[in-house]
Amino acid sequence: MIKMTSVLADLLQAMPQLQLQVYFKSSLIALSHAIEDQVLAGSTQPLVIACFQKERFYLQEVHRYQRIAEKTSQVYLLAAPEKDFHNSSERYETIALMPEDGLSQEWNLVVIGQNYANCLICREETLPSPENPDAEEGDQSRRFEGIWSFDREICQKAAELILNRVTAYRPELAAKILEAKSQFLKDSSSDSSELNQGSVNTEAFVQRLVNYLQAGQYKLLKAYRSIASQEQKERLVNSITSAIRRSLNPEEFLAVTVQELGLALGWSRCMIYRCKATDRQATINHEFLNTEADAASLTSLQGQTWPLGEICLFREVVERQEPVFVEDTQADSRINNTNLNNLVQQFGLRSWLILPVLYQGRLLGMIELHHCGAKPLRCHKSELTMLEAIATQVGVSLMQAEAYAHLEELNQQLAALDRTRSNLIAITGHELRTPLSTIQICLESLATEPNMSLELRQVMLNTALGDAERLRKLVQDFLTLSRLEGGNVQWYPEALSLQECIDFALSNICAHRSESERPSITTQVPDNLPLVRADGEWFVEILTKLLDNACKFTEPQGQITLKIESRGGSMLEVTVTDTGRGIEPNRLKEVFDRFYQEEGALRRTAGGTGLGLAICRQIVKGWGGQIWADSAGKNQGSQFHFTIPIISQSSESKPSTTKGKDATSNLQGSSRSGGLFG
Repeated sequence: MIKMTSVLADLLQAMPQLQLQVYFKSSLIALSHAIEDQVLAGSTQPLVIACFQKERFYLQEVHRYQRIAEKTSQVYLLAAPEKDFHNSSERYETIALMPEDGLSQEWNLVVIGQNYANCLICREETLPSPENPDAEEGDQSRRFEGIWSFDREICQKAAELILNRVTAYRPELAAKILEAKSQFLKDSSSDSSELNQGSVNTEAFVQRLVNYLQAGQYKLLKAYRSIASQEQKERLVNSITSAIRRSLNPEEFLAVTVQELGLALGWSRCMIYRCKATDRQATINHEFLNTEADAASLTSLQGQTWPLGEICLFREVVERQEPVFVEDTQADSRINNTNLNNLVQQFGLRSWLILPVLYQGRLLGMIELHHCGAKPLRCHKSELTMLEAIATQVGVSLMQAEAYAHLEELNQQLAALDRTRSNLIAITGHELRTPLSTIQICLESLATEPNMSLELRQVMLNTALGDAERLRKLVQDFLTLSRLEGGNVQWYPEALSLQECIDFALSNICAHRSESERPSITTQVPDNLPLVRADGEWFVEILTKLLDNACKFTEPQGQITLKIESRGGSMLEVTVTDTGRGIEPNRLKEVFDRFYQEEGALRRTAGGTGLGLAICRQIVKGWGGQIWADSAGKNQGSQFHFTIPIISQSSESKPSTTKGKDATSNLQGSSRSGGLFG
């Protein structure tokens, strides 16, 4: 019949003088291993009995008991089965306990040799400790109460109690167990002097226990160092991650990253720079110099150009997409190139680590660590793993920052489109509705008033024709800007005479504005100007629009000047200056935006769609020039400048008079502009 009580309880009943002590799991492990090591180190064949509570704890010690079984045949191991544990006599005797047996709650180890004896008889506390109420089975804080003794009589009694349990579970072992009892559990009174001497011979056990504790202490210190190192790495990664999360500005989180890495790793120099796989050089914007080293001998690379094209290690990193570490630059065969060797000597690089900052295989930058000491510096695998993790985080953050910048740019474009839409609705609503209303009124009056005088009829017709022309120009401006911005214009560059183009633009202005309505216009065109290369129609178009714009915002008593100057190089500068309303300095760039209106779309006195200057910008952009505006402020006039490419006299001679007339005729009769000049 299986006993439900524990061996500890039976032992206390048989020997009531025994005193219980409390042990933690770590203490029992140390004592058990010391007892087992005493068996392994001895030359005798002792009796060994061990109870592991459950199969999982037995599995942790299988290798030790396989070695013990080579020392003695009297080995008995007991455990409550969970998966594969069963009764067996292969290497040693295994006894599968019933889970209800009191032994399934005990930690028991009994060893009885010829001249020594040890026993641990302990039962696990069933109630959780107050210090750790949630302690699990694998926790080192598990608590046991029981007896640890060198006394042979106590060890023999404990062995007898456990062997009786073994006999109940495995009756077929009765003969072997009887032999064990006869050999190891004989009456100690028969030779008390020898046994007593053996029972107190604890020197070997103590030495084993001390060795075990020393090994455990070394492992503990090593574990503490590993934990401290891991904690430092986690703190470093967390600080860098926090800095990245606080800001999507790459300059800010890269500065924090290089600072934290430099302080944590202790290399002479740490630097991070942005680059692409095809770059030949990079600018060092983020660098940390270790002040604890000989800072006087370290040369700062902040703001300098790093010659990537001369660094073969850079190409190796790009091709492999893995870090490259040179422990000793003086002994590395890759540093034979003269330029690279000069670089190493110039900055005193003894050890060199380069890590790529990647995102989905795309190179975004590099992290470099330099050691400039007299002896090489080793890079541990754990440090390299941490650096790779940080480089990955930096790569993700750079892509996030880039995506955020693109989003901001997209938001600005959407806001500009929304403003354009609003302006388009307001301007077209005003510019279309007003002339259409006038035309409708004039036509209705002509249709319903048959007795209207000829003079009034003529007035009505002239008014309708004028507003129809205004509508035509509005539609034409929309179409022209759409073609220019969409890249649907076919350019016909040719050698042009500036004077002829200016004369044609002035004739357009005179045709549409009477002398009393327009300011005085003067030109300052030097003689012998070189020919320019541009499309004649579009060049006249930009001159016409700039002059018309100046007339629109200048009183008839004002002055407009068209001036051409040579600034040297391959461009001429054309300037249209007026004495009109002027432009506020903070709006000098906005005037070239589509639908820009100084006074607001519904409060304008000068008319127009706000497309003229936008068209001029697209035309100048088409031939590779620049256009800009200057003004001292309100009511102080304005100047509009643009550049146009010239043709050297050696490459093309000035056209003859006949050719000039043909060019003017071409400007007047060409249909390429679709009636741009009306």
